[in-house]
Amino acid sequence: MACIRLMRPANIVTSVADVLAGITISGFFSRYETNANQELPVVLLCISTIGLYGGGVVFNDVFDAALDAVERPERPIPSGLVTQKQASVLGILLLFVGIAGALLAGPAPGVISISISAAALIYDKWGKHHSLLGPLNMGICRGLNLLLGISILTQSLSSWWFLALIPVIYIASITMISRGEVHGGGKPLLYAASLLYLLVIGCVLYFARTKQTILPAMLFLLLFGWMIFKPLFSAIRQPSGKNIGKAVKAGVIALIILDASLTAAFDSLFMALGILLLLPVSWGLSRLFAVT
Repeated sequence: MACIRLMRPANIVTSVADVLAGITISGFFSRYETNANQELPVVLLCISTIGLYGGGVVFNDVFDAALDAVERPERPIPSGLVTQKQASVLGILLLFVGIAGALLAGPAPGVISISISAAALIYDKWGKHHSLLGPLNMGICRGLNLLLGISILTQSLSSWWFLALIPVIYIASITMISRGEVHGGGKPLLYAASLLYLLVIGCVLYFARTKQTILPAMLFLLLFGWMIFKPLFSAIRQPSGKNIGKAVKAGVIALIILDASLTAAFDSLFMALGILLLLPVSWGLSRLFAVT
């Protein structure tokens, strides 16, 4: 159970949503009829993102063990449920599974998986300590995760690589907010995050307009906006650590709705609804396991 806590299972579900959105954007599902052979790379990329995300967050706790002993002693490593060495072995195994799964799916996913691993470790060890580079570093991890899905059709990367900027901006804003999760934060950062959230919504609407899918995309974006802005406004009114923590938790889980919105914008309502079904799974896991 302690090892599962280290992996942040609720967050892992959101990473699977990223990959499924990327696969849909690539045109893979519309290009091939579903059979066992075509399903294999989809399964491999889902396994890959589970390993990559799980390994990344495990190493986050490995590198933060000393700080967590002071600020979050209830976490598995400082509480003694798992040793740093055991957690390190788990993180290495998870990253290995993530890279191996991607390499089996193809050379392009393999390269991207290695890039995700490197970016995650850089964030865990150094990036998080920089006020500007840290959020950008974390956002890049998520942007690459969307590209991991798109890379299922290598030729689609040249057409849609810039879509990775959407999760980069979104996750960077959440990471920026999370700096006040323990001791509380200042309102300027929360207002800045609000503007970045609006920018993300505007980007999705722009692509929906080019695809003439404004209405279905809007349905998902309304749910997305409600989920992220409601706790954020509460945090702005009272920027305590508890309120900021709720805003961060909602922001992370709402990534599933953002992925569904992007999928709907690319004229795949069926897949968008399928991705949305991951929301109650992630939310349920978040009630059992920590998100941050």
